Amino acid sequence: MKKIGLISDTHGYLDDAVFKYFDDRDEIWHAGDFGPDVIEPLAAFKPLFGVYGNIDDADVRAQFPEHLKFRCEEVDVWITHIGGYPGKYAPQVKKEIYTKSPQLFISGHSHILKVMFDEKIQCLHINPGAAGKHGWHKKRTLIRFCISDEKIHTLEAIELGDR
Repeated sequence: MKKIGLISDTHGYLDDAVFKYFDDRDEIWHAGDFGPDVIEPLAAFKPLFGVYGNIDDADVRAQFPEHLKFRCEEVDVWITHIGGYPGKYAPQVKKEIYTKSPQLFISGHSHILKVMFDEKIQCLHINPGAAGKHGWHKKRTLIRFCISDEKIHTLEAIELGDR
């Protein structure tokens, strides 16, 4: 079993509460828009995987890909920053998501916490919302969940506070 802490859209702001909520996690996954001064403390805390977002500079883009596809336990995962969601996938992922569907599709960018199951492709979509203070969201959020074998479970949405 893997315990995952999922975060996105920090935009250079990392709340100390993230370390409390992710303390029992095995890995941290970041869905892009790190901003400055976020990667180093997260990577020093837990193994960090992620993708760059549209606000990330050349240094972040040199460390992280635009799309990250991998297998966690028995689950095919795809993380990308601008991915859309079921019924409204972003043009750059739309064709591939319908032909090579993952079981778990994670995106950020919208600053809207969203967990949806896409019946058409049998895929769980997760957007953890925004954990940073920059943007139009009202609450800062993140998600914790577990993956055991082929099951995604024990999903928790966490509010960190007002933007």
